Amino acid sequence: MGIEDLEQYESEIELALYREYRDVINLFAYVIETERRFYLANDVDVRVRSTEGGEVFFEVTMVDAWVWDIYRQARFVKQVRVLTFKDVNVEELNPANLEPPESQ
Repeated sequence: MGIEDLEQYESEIELALYREYRDVINLFAYVIETERRFYLANDVDVRVRSTEGGEVFFEVTMVDAWVWDIYRQARFVKQVRVLTFKDVNVEELNPANLEPPESQ
């Protein structure tokens, strides 16, 4: 398998993942973005924690989630727990605004 074949394969996987995202977004209430992953979830709880040394981190718990990950076979997850020292972005989806752009 050459470099071009690998790049085309990855492009096809990314397109399939986007299409899956487009199909499932209406099932979820929140979009959650962490440093490593992008999630859709129906329930999310973000708690600010600190270490004994005073460093602040976030504990994010999600229920009924979908994970944006090309290499993951099962993207639907019953519960996810993420610990991170980086920023976490949580957005509540507005059902009226959930129409993704038309694919070409």
